[in-house]
Amino acid sequence: MAFTIPEGLHEDLYPLAWLVGTWRGKGRGEYPGITPFQFAHEVTFNHDGRDFLNYYSRSWILDEKDEIVSASESEVGFWRTKPNNVLEVVLSHSRGISEGWVGVHDGPKIQLAMDQGYSSPSSKIVTAGSRLYGLVEGELFFAYDMAAEGQTIQAHIWSTMERQQD
Repeated sequence: MAFTIPEGLHEDLYPLAWLVGTWRGKGRGEYPGITPFQFAHEVTFNHDGRDFLNYYSRSWILDEKDEIVSASESEVGFWRTKPNNVLEVVLSHSRGISEGWVGVHDGPKIQLAMDQGYSSPSSKIVTAGSRLYGLVEGELFFAYDMAAEGQTIQAHIWSTMERQQD
């Protein structure tokens, strides 16, 4: 399938044009104190012509038969490119956490590090994180490592998603 720049995309976002659309797939997660789990994952990147991408991610916990048993996390945010392949991302999670991320984009690979975070009084405290997004054999790969609740930074969730046809 040939790739085309989405109509009306702000020219600053051309390096991220490959992300625009909806991606769906499955992933796994683990963390100290949490039973390892499988999840369904959907991520959407879209735009309204301005110089940022809108981002929406949601997930559902799966049982051993890959059936959805419950809704899980969701997050929304905005992605902005800056000179020298720098990327700034702001995210807000359904569980009361907001974060600023800074990183780099290099073709179909994005690496982000958590810059600052805010946790509401009733949510867990995340002190560090790293995210990786990449286009691998036509699929969106995602990995999130985090440090939370006194733990050091370590793998938490990862998924692989296929682009959905409009």
